[in-house]
Amino acid sequence: MIQVDDIAKQFVRPANSFWKRGHGHVVQAVDAIRFQADNGKITGLLGANGAGKTTTLRMIAALLKPDRGQIRVDGVVVQAGAQTTQAQMGVLSDARGLYPRLTARENIVYYGGLHGMTGDQANLRVDELARVLEMSSFIERRCEGFSQGEKMKTALARALVHDPRNIILDEPTNGLDVLATRSLRDFLRWLRSPEGGSKCIIFSTHIMQEVERLCDSVVIVAHGKTVAQGTVPELLDQAHETDFESAFVKLAFPPEPLRGAA
Repeated sequence: MIQVDDIAKQFVRPANSFWKRGHGHVVQAVDAIRFQADNGKITGLLGANGAGKTTTLRMIAALLKPDRGQIRVDGVVVQAGAQTTQAQMGVLSDARGLYPRLTARENIVYYGGLHGMTGDQANLRVDELARVLEMSSFIERRCEGFSQGEKMKTALARALVHDPRNIILDEPTNGLDVLATRSLRDFLRWLRSPEGGSKCIIFSTHIMQEVERLCDSVVIVAHGKTVAQGTVPELLDQAHETDFESAFVKLAFPPEPLRGAA
């Protein structure tokens, strides 16, 4: 379980020719985001580009320290840079970061070693993941020249090699074709099932169809804030809409009141 309680994060962009000399530009990337992601469920983090999704996920993954608020993973407070909660998380970021000269297996085994696994343990786990993710045809090939789908599966297997209880996916379907996207959806459904370990999964995206087809609950963020959350039917009811895209637009970007209106 992952609990996010009123977190905030801002960055100072260095001064350059676009701003006055000697002054930076403060960017409030996240401001008042809160939600809970439960075990055995896929929680969608939905928002437009720049809404604060990636920054939020980096704080959950202990890569950034919040300026305010608190994050708990399985009841333990997340601390940036600490290993306490990182061992319980598998993170698939927007940067796949595979070593092109290593085979898919070598990439995954290397990551397993970083989590304290022996070579034999990591290789056994790779064999299991290769079977479930249908990677047998390329598991011994160098990653150089991989298709987007092959890269995604290798990066996902790498994130799961240590069998984490909590999984964070930052827009994992970017660049994937229809078949690779369907394969990923099926695998994530398996991971949240009792057979797959009843994992807690946070799925960040800006694609409405992925949320409708995959997520058990949805958190809508806009301008760094949580603006709505619930199941897809609950959000449709809240917005008084029958189309989820229309509901998202209404909830995330409500119309401003007219000046002078009572």
